[in-house]
Amino acid sequence: MSDKTGYTPLRPGALVKPGDEPITADIVIIGTGMGGGTLGWALRDAGLDVLMVERGHFLPREPENSQPVEMFIKGRYKTARPWYDGRTGHPFHPGVYYWVGGNTKFYGACLPRFRVCDFDEIVHHDGVSPAWPFSYDDLEPFYGRAEALFQVHGQLGEDPTEPPHSTPYPFTPLAHEPAVEAFAVSLRQQGLHPFHMANGMNLETMSDRLWAQTSDGMPSESGAKSDAENRVVRPALESERVRLLIDAEVTRLLTSPDGTRVIAAETRIGDRTVRIEATTFVVSAGAVNSAVLLFNSANHQHPQGLGNASGLLGRNYMVHNSTFFIGVHPWRRNRTGWQKTLGMNDWYEAGPGTPYPLGNLQMLGKLRMPMVKAARAWASDWSLTAVTDRSLDIYLTTEDLPRRENRVRVEDGRIVVDWQTTNLVPHREFVRRITRAVRKAGYPLIFTQRMGIETNSHMCGTAVAGVDAGASVLNPDCRSHDVANLWVVDSAFFPSSAALNPALTIAANALRVAPKIAAATGAGAAARMEAQRGE
Repeated sequence: MSDKTGYTPLRPGALVKPGDEPITADIVIIGTGMGGGTLGWALRDAGLDVLMVERGHFLPREPENSQPVEMFIKGRYKTARPWYDGRTGHPFHPGVYYWVGGNTKFYGACLPRFRVCDFDEIVHHDGVSPAWPFSYDDLEPFYGRAEALFQVHGQLGEDPTEPPHSTPYPFTPLAHEPAVEAFAVSLRQQGLHPFHMANGMNLETMSDRLWAQTSDGMPSESGAKSDAENRVVRPALESERVRLLIDAEVTRLLTSPDGTRVIAAETRIGDRTVRIEATTFVVSAGAVNSAVLLFNSANHQHPQGLGNASGLLGRNYMVHNSTFFIGVHPWRRNRTGWQKTLGMNDWYEAGPGTPYPLGNLQMLGKLRMPMVKAARAWASDWSLTAVTDRSLDIYLTTEDLPRRENRVRVEDGRIVVDWQTTNLVPHREFVRRITRAVRKAGYPLIFTQRMGIETNSHMCGTAVAGVDAGASVLNPDCRSHDVANLWVVDSAFFPSSAALNPALTIAANALRVAPKIAAATGAGAAARMEAQRGE
């Protein structure tokens, strides 16, 4: 029997009902998206009491999940309060969502690995992308585990930039439908190397594809999407050692008098403030909100924000340079169900005729009129429907470089984002090359829309990891340099943004650091018990 969310009911005791006493656990994980949810799953058998805390609640499975008008015109699932553009002072509505599963409830389940080069220093048109404090080889086994966990469909041997795999993709690739296959054939005839993009959608039939048609950027009514809720959070909660607290916004972390450890989290639940006590605290609220929480946790020992001795908290904010690219054939309808099956990385790295990296091409889910209405509000619904019925829809991504002046800050209680784009010259060249390729493929009409500050689903870099405590916020294992029991496992730790979707890398890293968090928690709990016995 299913509950109102469309899922099998959770086991008794999985959901915490706060009372008058503080809530206690061994490990508190703040956020249930790709990082926090995967970490909770990885710790389910560690013999520790794990509490996941989510600001939102469960997103119901309902017919409106797949109705673009509800999502894009009526804003049915929007939950975030406005943020502010630091350059203009104007508010904007960020592309973040507070639900169990976080932003993965709305992503397109595109789950590629970063390339080997992404972990090394790379020279770009506008500067240098720094090396990570660990290598691709260090993360590779965990990529394989994450692919199995999120049921990734893919194929080796097609993309020249594909990094080494110690395990094959767990599922065969999603086949291209006719319009996408014809595009792939044209690209190959042009000497390019399209491939089947790694994807976490389980679509066995054409009926499945049509049901999931709007799932890129919207919830999946069918449950076919591998999101954090259905692949890691709910499975984690099957363990007696893992619990979930929903509708609970952690507003501040409190430290010991010397500032070396977090001892509690102040949490707003309705009109109450609840105290959560634990041995270890893991922040995974999204790159912006994680930084904001640490800023709001400033105290006498940490005046610039918790764990911010380096002064880098909130800085190096990155979101990718991205363009929605639409090629239109005036007389041919595109009846594709699930379009997001093709990728291309021919210009991902520098090479002959390409002095600097340009980026990644991947398909979008099939666009519909309400999805583009905001970008072309002046256009009639009829004309936008005519265009999207005949369009091939593409997403182009170029790496955004880390800059100190690109940052997140808190001003008078408001979240302010200072962001100036980088690498626009190669991004424009990328758009130019794709325009030529798409026209050769039979789509003479081209429309593009570069994404702005409000499109931040790929945000990262606000609590960068590194070896040098003076030049980073976290150590290579994503633990705070300054606070012994504080960890950050969302994309805030990224030293660079690469030019690919970050979700699988977030999940793989959570699996990588989970044993270290468990070991440190066990040691910390034992030391505290010993100290209590000594008293």
